[in-house]
Amino acid sequence: MSDWFLYPLMILAGFAAGFINTLAGSGSILTLPLLLYMGLPANMANATNRVCIVLQNTTGTITFQRSHMLDLRGALILGTPAVMGSILGASIAVSLEEAIMRKVIGIVMALMAILMVIHSERWLIDRSMTRLIRPKWWHLILMFFIGVYGGFIQLGVGIFILVTLVMGVGYNMRWGNAVKMAIILLFNIAALIIFQGSGQVNWPLGLILAAGSMLGAWMAARYAIHWNPKWIYRFLLMIIIVTSMDLLGVFKLVGDLFTRSI
Repeated sequence: MSDWFLYPLMILAGFAAGFINTLAGSGSILTLPLLLYMGLPANMANATNRVCIVLQNTTGTITFQRSHMLDLRGALILGTPAVMGSILGASIAVSLEEAIMRKVIGIVMALMAILMVIHSERWLIDRSMTRLIRPKWWHLILMFFIGVYGGFIQLGVGIFILVTLVMGVGYNMRWGNAVKMAIILLFNIAALIIFQGSGQVNWPLGLILAAGSMLGAWMAARYAIHWNPKWIYRFLLMIIIVTSMDLLGVFKLVGDLFTRSI
Protein backbone atom coordinates (compact mmCIF):
# COMPACT_ATOMS: atom_id res chain seq x y z
CA MET A 1 0.00 0.00 0.00
CA SER A 2 1.72 3.15 -1.25
CA ASP A 3 -0.52 5.66 0.53
CA TRP A 4 1.61 6.33 3.62
CA PHE A 5 -1.10 8.33 5.36
CA LEU A 6 -3.18 5.18 5.78
CA TYR A 7 -0.83 3.92 8.49
CA PRO A 8 -1.32 6.92 10.84
CA LEU A 9 -5.03 6.55 10.03
CA MET A 10 -4.85 2.95 11.21
CA ILE A 11 -3.31 4.05 14.51
CA LEU A 12 -6.06 6.66 14.99
CA ALA A 13 -8.78 4.14 14.11
CA GLY A 14 -7.17 1.67 16.50
CA PHE A 15 -7.18 4.29 19.27
CA ALA A 16 -10.89 5.04 18.71
CA ALA A 17 -11.73 1.33 18.54
CA GLY A 18 -9.79 0.59 21.75
CA PHE A 19 -11.58 3.39 23.58
CA ILE A 20 -15.03 2.37 22.31
CA ASN A 21 -14.47 -1.36 22.93
CA THR A 22 -13.38 -0.76 26.52
CA LEU A 23 -16.37 1.36 27.50
CA ALA A 24 -18.97 -0.30 25.28
CA GLY A 25 -18.24 -2.43 22.21
CA SER A 26 -18.50 -2.47 18.39
CA GLY A 27 -15.15 -0.73 17.88
CA SER A 28 -14.56 -3.25 15.10
CA ILE A 29 -17.05 -1.27 13.03
CA LEU A 30 -14.09 1.10 12.51
CA THR A 31 -11.23 -1.37 12.15
CA LEU A 32 -12.75 -4.05 9.94
CA PRO A 33 -13.69 -1.70 7.05
CA LEU A 34 -10.24 -0.07 7.27
CA LEU A 35 -8.49 -3.45 7.01
CA LEU A 36 -10.66 -4.26 3.99
CA TYR A 37 -9.68 -0.92 2.44
CA MET A 38 -6.03 -1.80 3.05
CA GLY A 39 -6.55 -4.66 0.60
CA LEU A 40 -7.14 -7.62 2.89
CA PRO A 41 -9.79 -10.21 1.95
CA ALA A 42 -12.73 -10.37 4.36
CA ASN A 43 -11.51 -13.53 6.12
CA MET A 44 -8.01 -12.08 6.61
CA ALA A 45 -9.43 -8.76 7.86
CA ASN A 46 -11.53 -10.65 10.41
CA ALA A 47 -8.48 -12.68 11.52
CA THR A 48 -6.04 -9.75 11.58
CA ASN A 49 -8.47 -7.69 13.65
CA ARG A 50 -7.97 -10.24 16.45
CA VAL A 51 -4.37 -9.06 16.96
CA CYS A 52 -5.74 -5.61 17.79
CA ILE A 53 -8.47 -7.07 20.01
CA VAL A 54 -6.12 -9.32 22.00
CA LEU A 55 -3.59 -6.57 22.73
CA GLN A 56 -6.15 -3.87 23.57
CA ASN A 57 -7.99 -6.22 25.94
CA THR A 58 -4.70 -7.23 27.55
CA THR A 59 -4.02 -3.55 28.25
CA GLY A 60 -7.54 -2.88 29.54
CA THR A 61 -7.64 -6.00 31.71
CA ILE A 62 -4.29 -5.19 33.35
CA THR A 63 -5.41 -1.58 33.98
CA PHE A 64 -8.65 -2.73 35.64
CA GLN A 65 -6.79 -5.37 37.66
CA ARG A 66 -4.27 -2.83 38.98
CA SER A 67 -7.20 -0.65 40.04
CA HIS A 68 -8.69 -3.61 41.96
CA MET A 69 -11.86 -3.56 39.84
CA LEU A 70 -11.61 -6.98 38.17
CA ASP A 71 -13.47 -10.04 39.46
CA LEU A 72 -10.91 -12.47 38.06
CA ARG A 73 -12.70 -15.54 39.40
CA GLY A 74 -15.96 -14.53 37.75
CA ALA A 75 -14.17 -13.72 34.51
CA LEU A 76 -12.54 -17.17 34.42
CA ILE A 77 -15.80 -18.98 35.18
CA LEU A 78 -17.78 -17.04 32.56
CA GLY A 79 -14.87 -16.96 30.12
CA THR A 80 -14.38 -20.74 30.00
CA PRO A 81 -17.58 -21.52 28.02
CA ALA A 82 -16.93 -18.42 25.88
CA VAL A 83 -13.51 -19.83 24.94
CA MET A 84 -15.05 -23.16 23.98
CA GLY A 85 -17.66 -21.36 21.91
CA SER A 86 -15.06 -19.19 20.19
CA ILE A 87 -13.08 -22.26 19.14
CA LEU A 88 -16.21 -23.61 17.48
CA GLY A 89 -17.08 -20.25 15.91
CA ALA A 90 -13.58 -19.71 14.51
CA SER A 91 -13.28 -23.29 13.24
CA ILE A 92 -16.51 -23.90 11.35
CA ALA A 93 -17.59 -22.37 8.07
CA VAL A 94 -20.82 -20.49 8.60
CA SER A 95 -23.11 -20.50 5.57
CA LEU A 96 -25.34 -17.61 6.69
CA GLU A 97 -25.06 -14.70 4.25
CA GLU A 98 -23.36 -11.63 5.69
CA ALA A 99 -26.26 -9.35 4.71
CA ILE A 100 -28.71 -11.50 6.68
CA MET A 101 -26.36 -11.68 9.65
CA ARG A 102 -25.93 -7.90 9.74
CA LYS A 103 -29.70 -7.38 9.85
CA VAL A 104 -30.22 -9.98 12.59
CA ILE A 105 -27.50 -8.41 14.74
CA GLY A 106 -28.93 -4.95 14.08
CA ILE A 107 -32.39 -6.04 15.24
CA VAL A 108 -30.97 -7.70 18.38
CA MET A 109 -29.00 -4.54 19.23
CA ALA A 110 -32.10 -2.38 18.74
CA LEU A 111 -33.98 -4.62 21.18
CA MET A 112 -31.09 -4.36 23.66
CA ALA A 113 -31.27 -0.55 23.45
CA ILE A 114 -34.98 -0.69 24.28
CA LEU A 115 -34.32 -2.99 27.27
CA MET A 116 -31.56 -0.66 28.48
CA VAL A 117 -33.97 2.29 28.46
CA ILE A 118 -36.75 0.31 30.18
CA HIS A 119 -34.41 -1.06 32.85
CA SER A 120 -32.10 1.93 33.12
CA GLU A 121 -31.92 1.63 36.91
CA ARG A 122 -29.77 -1.51 36.57
CA TRP A 123 -27.17 0.54 34.72
CA LEU A 124 -27.30 3.81 36.65
CA ILE A 125 -27.23 2.49 40.21
CA ASP A 126 -23.59 1.98 41.20
CA ARG A 127 -24.21 -1.21 43.19
CA SER A 128 -21.57 -2.32 45.68
CA MET A 129 -19.47 -5.24 44.43
CA THR A 130 -18.09 -6.35 47.78
CA ARG A 131 -19.64 -9.83 47.45
CA LEU A 132 -18.56 -12.35 44.83
CA ILE A 133 -20.86 -12.94 41.88
CA ARG A 134 -22.04 -16.53 41.47
CA PRO A 135 -23.01 -17.11 37.81
CA LYS A 136 -26.01 -19.36 37.17
CA TRP A 137 -25.99 -22.27 34.71
CA TRP A 138 -27.86 -20.33 32.04
CA HIS A 139 -25.25 -17.56 32.16
CA LEU A 140 -22.63 -20.15 31.17
CA ILE A 141 -24.76 -21.45 28.29
CA LEU A 142 -25.37 -17.90 27.08
CA MET A 143 -21.63 -17.17 27.25
CA PHE A 144 -20.93 -20.26 25.14
CA PHE A 145 -23.16 -19.00 22.32
CA ILE A 146 -21.76 -15.48 22.63
CA GLY A 147 -18.32 -17.08 22.32
CA VAL A 148 -19.41 -18.89 19.13
CA TYR A 149 -20.45 -15.58 17.64
CA GLY A 150 -17.33 -13.81 18.90
CA GLY A 151 -15.10 -16.50 17.44
CA PHE A 152 -16.81 -16.14 14.08
CA ILE A 153 -16.85 -12.34 13.92
CA GLN A 154 -15.92 -9.84 16.65
CA LEU A 155 -18.31 -7.01 15.75
CA GLY A 156 -20.67 -6.16 18.60
CA VAL A 157 -19.68 -9.04 20.90
CA GLY A 158 -18.58 -6.66 23.68
CA ILE A 159 -22.07 -5.17 23.85
CA PHE A 160 -23.68 -8.62 24.06
CA ILE A 161 -21.32 -9.59 26.90
CA LEU A 162 -21.76 -6.33 28.83
CA VAL A 163 -25.56 -6.50 28.64
CA THR A 164 -25.42 -10.10 29.86
CA LEU A 165 -23.09 -9.20 32.74
CA VAL A 166 -25.11 -6.20 33.93
CA MET A 167 -28.71 -7.26 33.25
CA GLY A 168 -28.22 -11.00 33.75
CA VAL A 169 -25.30 -11.82 36.02
CA GLY A 170 -25.63 -8.74 38.26
CA TYR A 171 -22.39 -6.76 37.90
CA ASN A 172 -22.48 -3.00 38.07
CA MET A 173 -21.31 -1.22 34.94
CA ARG A 174 -17.72 -0.56 36.05
CA TRP A 175 -17.05 -4.12 37.16
CA GLY A 176 -18.99 -5.47 34.19
CA ASN A 177 -16.67 -3.59 31.83
CA ALA A 178 -13.62 -5.08 33.52
CA VAL A 179 -14.97 -8.66 33.40
CA LYS A 180 -16.02 -8.11 29.79
CA MET A 181 -12.46 -7.16 28.84
CA ALA A 182 -11.04 -10.29 30.47
CA ILE A 183 -13.60 -12.59 28.79
CA ILE A 184 -12.97 -11.09 25.35
CA LEU A 185 -9.23 -11.44 25.90
CA LEU A 186 -9.58 -15.14 26.74
CA PHE A 187 -11.71 -16.21 23.80
CA ASN A 188 -9.87 -14.04 21.27
CA ILE A 189 -6.56 -15.67 22.20
CA ALA A 190 -8.16 -19.00 21.27
CA ALA A 191 -9.62 -17.57 18.04
CA LEU A 192 -6.33 -15.90 17.08
CA ILE A 193 -4.46 -19.21 17.46
CA ILE A 194 -6.92 -20.88 15.11
CA PHE A 195 -6.77 -18.07 12.55
CA GLN A 196 -2.96 -18.06 12.73
CA GLY A 197 -2.97 -21.81 12.11
CA SER A 198 -4.87 -21.24 8.89
CA GLY A 199 -2.41 -18.52 7.79
CA GLN A 200 -5.01 -15.74 7.74
CA VAL A 201 -3.32 -13.22 10.08
CA ASN A 202 -1.44 -10.23 8.65
CA TRP A 203 0.75 -9.42 11.64
CA PRO A 204 2.31 -6.14 10.40
CA LEU A 205 -1.09 -4.50 9.84
CA GLY A 206 -2.49 -6.07 12.99
CA LEU A 207 0.32 -4.68 15.13
CA ILE A 208 0.03 -1.18 13.61
CA LEU A 209 -3.68 -1.19 14.42
CA ALA A 210 -2.95 -2.56 17.91
CA ALA A 211 -0.50 0.27 18.68
CA GLY A 212 -3.37 2.77 18.71
CA SER A 213 -5.93 0.42 20.24
CA MET A 214 -3.76 -0.33 23.28
CA LEU A 215 -3.48 3.39 24.07
CA GLY A 216 -7.23 3.84 23.55
CA ALA A 217 -8.02 0.89 25.83
CA TRP A 218 -5.69 2.21 28.54
CA MET A 219 -7.26 5.67 28.47
CA ALA A 220 -10.81 4.29 28.48
CA ALA A 221 -10.07 1.94 31.38
CA ARG A 222 -8.73 4.91 33.34
CA TYR A 223 -11.88 6.90 32.51
CA ALA A 224 -14.18 4.00 33.42
CA ILE A 225 -12.73 3.93 36.93
CA HIS A 226 -13.67 7.57 37.62
CA TRP A 227 -16.61 8.30 35.33
CA ASN A 228 -20.13 8.56 36.66
CA PRO A 229 -22.09 5.46 35.55
CA LYS A 230 -24.61 7.81 33.94
CA TRP A 231 -22.06 8.93 31.32
CA ILE A 232 -20.87 5.41 30.55
CA TYR A 233 -24.52 4.34 30.21
CA ARG A 234 -25.22 7.17 27.76
CA PHE A 235 -22.06 6.38 25.78
CA LEU A 236 -22.96 2.69 25.57
CA LEU A 237 -26.56 3.43 24.55
CA MET A 238 -25.36 5.80 21.81
CA ILE A 239 -22.92 3.19 20.46
CA ILE A 240 -25.64 0.51 20.39
CA ILE A 241 -28.10 2.77 18.56
CA VAL A 242 -25.54 3.93 15.98
CA THR A 243 -24.28 0.37 15.37
CA SER A 244 -27.83 -0.96 15.04
CA MET A 245 -28.72 1.74 12.52
CA ASP A 246 -25.57 1.00 10.51
CA LEU A 247 -26.19 -2.76 10.46
CA LEU A 248 -29.83 -2.26 9.42
CA GLY A 249 -28.75 -0.02 6.54
CA VAL A 250 -30.39 3.16 7.85
CA PHE A 251 -27.42 5.38 7.02
CA LYS A 252 -27.12 3.91 3.53
CA LEU A 253 -30.83 4.48 2.93
CA VAL A 254 -30.61 8.10 4.10
CA GLY A 255 -27.52 8.61 1.90
CA ASP A 256 -29.31 7.17 -1.14
CA LEU A 257 -32.34 9.37 -0.54
CA PHE A 258 -30.13 12.44 -0.16
CA THR A 259 -28.24 11.60 -3.37
CA ARG A 260 -31.47 11.24 -5.33
CA SER A 261 -32.80 14.54 -4.03
CA ILE A 262 -29.87 16.63 -5.34
